[in-house]
Amino acid sequence: MTNPPSQQQGKIRGADRLVHALGQFGVDVVFSLSGNQILPIYDALNDSPIRLVHTRHEAAAVFMSEAYAQVSNNLGIALVTAAPGFGNALGALYSATMSEVPVMLISGDSPTGQDGQGAFQQFDQIAAASPFVKASFRLSHGDDPAQVFATAAQTALGGIPGPVHMAVPVDVAESIINSDLIASENNNSVDQSTTVSHPTPEQIENIVEVFVGSERPVILAGPHLFRGKRKDKQQALSLALDAPVIILESPRGLRDPAQGALRELLYTADCVLYLGKPVDFTSGFGKDNLMPATKIIVVSEHLSALAHAEQVFKNRLVLTEQANAVATMNGLLNYANHLKKEVSIELSRSNWNKAAATAIAHRQLINPSDDARYSRQIIEIVAQTLTENPDTVLICDGGEFGQWAQAFASSSIRITNGPSGAIGASLPYAIGAALAHSQAPVLAIMGDGTAGFHLAEFETAARESAGLTVLIGNDSRWNAEYHLQVEQYGEERAFGCELSSDTRYDLAAIGLGCNGVLVKDLSQLHSALSGSLQSSRPTCINVLMPGAPAPSYEKIDLTGFLQEPGHE
Repeated sequence: MTNPPSQQQGKIRGADRLVHALGQFGVDVVFSLSGNQILPIYDALNDSPIRLVHTRHEAAAVFMSEAYAQVSNNLGIALVTAAPGFGNALGALYSATMSEVPVMLISGDSPTGQDGQGAFQQFDQIAAASPFVKASFRLSHGDDPAQVFATAAQTALGGIPGPVHMAVPVDVAESIINSDLIASENNNSVDQSTTVSHPTPEQIENIVEVFVGSERPVILAGPHLFRGKRKDKQQALSLALDAPVIILESPRGLRDPAQGALRELLYTADCVLYLGKPVDFTSGFGKDNLMPATKIIVVSEHLSALAHAEQVFKNRLVLTEQANAVATMNGLLNYANHLKKEVSIELSRSNWNKAAATAIAHRQLINPSDDARYSRQIIEIVAQTLTENPDTVLICDGGEFGQWAQAFASSSIRITNGPSGAIGASLPYAIGAALAHSQAPVLAIMGDGTAGFHLAEFETAARESAGLTVLIGNDSRWNAEYHLQVEQYGEERAFGCELSSDTRYDLAAIGLGCNGVLVKDLSQLHSALSGSLQSSRPTCINVLMPGAPAPSYEKIDLTGFLQEPGHE
């Protein structure tokens, strides 16, 4: 029997070179669904220590790689086949873009030798992927796949992180690479420093000067800024500039239930710094009736974002700086701390910071119904269990029940559906997180409508021995759409939102190789959760519940906090 090409002396295929680059970069897991055009890459992976996680849907592979990247602080890799598989993966890339997560989608492609001839699954992947990613690449016979991978990885990780795409035509994957095309390993390394636009000292001084002259400043940040190793810098920046730092990552914008009375806080602020955060729907588009601050600062690497801010804020925009947000944050920390230490400048906004803390912690519900109280009770039991298991990775899906989880449960590592507003990714997220952080329990919370998107991935979780718990709040309907219809058209016009009340998601999970628990009474929930979080087997907990809208809070008055001592 002939050895495969990857094992023949001196023969290096494009696929081998690509897999070698993955290993050199430190990739240890690839999430994939197989297909004709990527079989050479599978063959190359067969000779590699890289773990291949075979999923049941291409979108799930991307979602798994996204969660893996968030938890591991590394590049996530998804591998799918050509046109239909590639098309299935595209929508998931939008979530990674909006959540600012570095993911690389590697897709098989039809042979370059048959371009324009109607090849099997021929498709313009570059044109299709470009709106979803930071950059899209297609290998050709003149490329070193390792060098193209390095460029793509650098793009994904640089600036505001995000997804990239690389198409690998099957003939390029199978062909033997000319040794003259293989660049040195040093040329294939990913140097993130070359992608960072560092702020000048003058830019940092200008920002701090505006803050020193403000009484009620707020910093708005994008999802990537305080993720992973930088998580503790959120509090550090808040202390250095004596101002609240808010991460905007909800599709509900200023109505994010996890941010309490954020609307009232922003309405009261006199200075707002957009630090690597686009001026978009998440901050009410910066409209002056929602955020009337007269001093706006915008920091972005992208001139288009700065130009957009000028159009939105006009004379309220006092400063724009073209610079990397992470580098700017570090510069602000160093400079502000230097001022306090060497120049003895002390910012004193104790009342304003108390107001901000009170606003963000605000959870007083508006006329809660019995159904709302039931939703809250479920999540309070979850919160108690998380306190008992503090290392748990918490994943909150979208929809109404997901909003209850985001509002009343927290953990040191939390993944949400992000600004994209997509639902259904929680189970794939849980698998990706479990494989990235195998020593920690993983808990995903979703509604029953959400559960249907990727239910088959319970089989993936069982096959990969991913220790995770999925809690499904089962109210037998598409609850978010139901309440939107009631609000906009009246209860008698609610249509197309009902789901079967007989569906047993717990039994489906059992059939797919996992544990399953049915909870009819809340007295059963704590023990079910505690047991599953300590188990190495994936578990589905199906909680029967009435449907309630997402939490909404009473307005609060912050004026009592705004009078600083010694001020008139």
